[in-house]
Amino acid sequence: MTEVSIDELAAARADGAVVVDVREPSEYVQGHVPGAVLVPLGEVPARYRELPAARRLYVVCASGNRSRRATDYLVGQGRDACSVQGGMAAWSGSGHPVVVGPRTDVA
Repeated sequence: MTEVSIDELAAARADGAVVVDVREPSEYVQGHVPGAVLVPLGEVPARYRELPAARRLYVVCASGNRSRRATDYLVGQGRDACSVQGGMAAWSGSGHPVVVGPRTDVA
């Protein structure tokens, strides 16, 4: 399984990366990566086909545990996916932008 750093995610986001947040909705609304799509870990098997098949998926959770499991599953389905090391704790702790609420991005 591939893991990427927060800096790699930040660079990929600048190029329009697809970020998949596998936390629960209550966690997502408390703060998420701008543009992140919410697909809770338990829903990944039923919903992974909703995600772009031809693009790398950057999978994030709170600290990295759920994202690794989701990434393993997605890779097993033939997707190009990587887990973000440290998850949202590392993302927000590094001073990167965070969106609060249910919207995916800043209005």
